[in-house]
Amino acid sequence: MLYLVGLGLGDERDITLRGLDAVRERERERERERERMLYLVGLGLGDERDITLRGLDAVRRCSRVYVEAYTSLLSFGVASDGLSKLEELYGKEVTVADREMVEEKADEILSEARESDVAFLVVGDPFGATTHTDLVVRAKNLGLEVKVIHNASVMNAIGVCGLQLYRYGETISIPFFTDTWRPDSFYPKIQNNRRLGLHTLCLLDIRVKEPSFESLCRGKKCYEPPRFMTVNTAIDQLLEVEESRGESAYGADSLCVGIARLGSPDQKIVAGSMKQLLDVDFGPPLHCLIIVGETHPVEEEMLQFYLIK
Repeated sequence: MLYLVGLGLGDERDITLRGLDAVRERERERERERERMLYLVGLGLGDERDITLRGLDAVRRCSRVYVEAYTSLLSFGVASDGLSKLEELYGKEVTVADREMVEEKADEILSEARESDVAFLVVGDPFGATTHTDLVVRAKNLGLEVKVIHNASVMNAIGVCGLQLYRYGETISIPFFTDTWRPDSFYPKIQNNRRLGLHTLCLLDIRVKEPSFESLCRGKKCYEPPRFMTVNTAIDQLLEVEESRGESAYGADSLCVGIARLGSPDQKIVAGSMKQLLDVDFGPPLHCLIIVGETHPVEEEMLQFYLIK
């Protein structure tokens, strides 16, 4: 149908009710004809207010909204009052998507995106974890439209400590050690970064809704309490690996920067030797650690503000 709608002679209020109904009906038709979309929306690093305006518009357009809660956390974690802040801002229900849901039930999320717009919210930037790349690959293989809305992540916000971003080498992850599993595959990466004079960003383990090994052996999933690695634990493990490997990639006197709650109003940044940082209380999660390489004079000036005196 082609509608020819007269607007009268004054301003936008001179349109007739019949004309306004016709315009709104056409808008509804266009919405029905539009392809459905899977939105991956970065939330930034602080709280619910760090979402971009573009991201907020997308979320409010969606019928279903999921927030991923196992590769990172906003400042309020996944507490019910934190979720209610998201829901109040977005004006709709938000479903927490844990690792099990995303990795085992991704097809259900994608099937919803065939029928209506779906938002998948990620703390930081959507491509900060390989799981999210996998979700995009699956969606595109199914012929779904995907739109990514970026935001700040640890990979760029880490510059706040004064170490220049282009002077970083390969980023590593440090997992929690267990009695039977003490991996050290990150060691040669640190060693290579140090050889090149580059800084090493260490991302620290997060364990949210993880089944215990004992429960898996019994064939019944029982989940461990959430755990978030501290800077102190990371340094303990790093020094243990150095003692075991004995190749002098770093040591107790190596300069490091410990950061807690990056991007939040109460973020904490402390620079010092590994030995010194072991005694620092960094407070609540999330934490990360930087092993400092060779420094530029400007970097050294910035680090002075954070050094343990």
